[in-house]
Parts: sequence; structure tokens; C-alpha cells
Amino acid sequence: MNNGIIELSLWQMIASYIFVAALLIIVRLRGIAREKEIVLSSVRMTIQLVFVGYLLVYVFEHPHPAVTGLIWAVMLGFAIFNIFQRVKVPLSSRLKRAAAASMIFGTGVSLVYFVTVVVGLFPWYDPRYFIPIAGMLIGNSMTGISLGVKSLVETMSDQRDQVEAALMLGAAPAAAVKPIANSAFDSAILPTINSMMGMGIVFLPGMMTGQILSGESPVTAIQYQIAIMLGIVGSVSLTVIVFLYLGSRVFFNDRAQLVRSEVPDA
Repeated sequence: MNNGIIELSLWQMIASYIFVAALLIIVRLRGIAREKEIVLSSVRMTIQLVFVGYLLVYVFEHPHPAVTGLIWAVMLGFAIFNIFQRVKVPLSSRLKRAAAASMIFGTGVSLVYFVTVVVGLFPWYDPRYFIPIAGMLIGNSMTGISLGVKSLVETMSDQRDQVEAALMLGAAPAAAVKPIANSAFDSAILPTINSMMGMGIVFLPGMMTGQILSGESPVTAIQYQIAIMLGIVGSVSLTVIVFLYLGSRVFFNDRAQLVRSEVPDA
């Protein structure tokens, strides 16, 4: 135990892997073909977290704005790449650019506001605060954008005829696609809203739990958790709204006509 923190020994860490091994046996006995995914995700998670852990030790001991900025750029780049990989519908290059621009703008604005106004971080590049906050905002925005992109593209494909009918009746592109965009926004933001609704009663969020286990006062942990959750819902909302604005325009040309090549077949 160090400063009230229970440190996990090597054998205790091994015990956690034994627990997963027992789960694999149950999965196999039940005939559920997911052993490979569980093993792969567990190994990948371990390697990534060990690497990041040692990297953060160095970064925390040698803070520098260039290093912090580089880590932020790498996190954002991987998030954008994961969006393209997770969305299992065809995406045009214009839609990909819209998603990337939305992630950069939405998370960037939210991060700057949160770091400078809410936390009042000085210097702004202090990695102990900047990197975890950036990770939470980028990670949740990535999930929101992924759901928003999927919903927008799939619904545009399913309702292509209705959109064209609205255009022929004189509706502007923004009006014709508004119900679809609103539905995509609902799909993107719903997981964040559900998480906020159950927080504190159904479960204690990871950030708050981590602070309490590290010895912080529960009141301080609650203050940070409330602030970061409001930052997350703001970042997700702003990022998705920007994407829906940019992404919806991709489906129309300068003459307010639907570009069928941008809409995949249903």
C-alpha cells in the first residue's frame, strides 16, 4: 500500500487474467465462437496500456508543448482512422473529409474551452491533465461520429426517393434532409445521454472511481466527473452537429440536386 493506494502485485494481475481464462472456458463450452476476439482484445489492450503507461511516465516527467501537441495529434489521427474502420457502410472521400474536419474542429474547440476556462490549466500543455481530458473528449466524440455517419448514410440510402420527391416539390436541400439529420443526431448522442442518466445511481464512472481509489475526496471526484461529462456531451454534440452540416451538403450539388453517386444503394 502506498499513500493509501492498494498496489496490485504481479500475482494479483495474473489472477485477473485467470478470471478471463475461466470466461473463455465457459464461452467455449457454450459454443459461442468468440474466443479469438476475447484473447486478441485482451492481449492488444495489455500491450497498448503497458506502452502508454511507460510513455506517460516519461512525458509527465518531461512536459513540453510540442510533445503534448504531438500526442494529441496522434490520438486524433487514430480516432479518425477508427471511424473509417468502424463504419461498415461505403464512405466517399468527401464524407471522410467531413468526418475528419468535424473531429478536428469539434474536439479542438471543446478541449481548448475545457482546459482554459473550466480547469484553468497552466501551463496549458501540462500532460497530467491535458492528455486524459483530450482522450475522453476524443474517444466519446469518435463514438458519436461513428454512429452519426452510419445513421446518416444508411438513412439517406433508404429514403433517397423521399428526399428527391421533397426536392421536386421545391424543398431546399437542408429542409429535405433535416429529418434524416435529426435522426442521425439522436443516434449519435443517445449513448452519451443514457450514460449520464444512469451515472451515480446505476454505476460510478471510471474517472470518478479512479480518483477515489487514488485517495481523492469523493466530493472532488464528483466535481471533476460532472465537469468532464458536461464537456463530453458538449464535445460529442458539437462534433456531430458540424459533421451533419458538412456531411449533408455532400449529397447535393450546386444546383440543389441529389448526387446519386454519393448515396450508396440500399
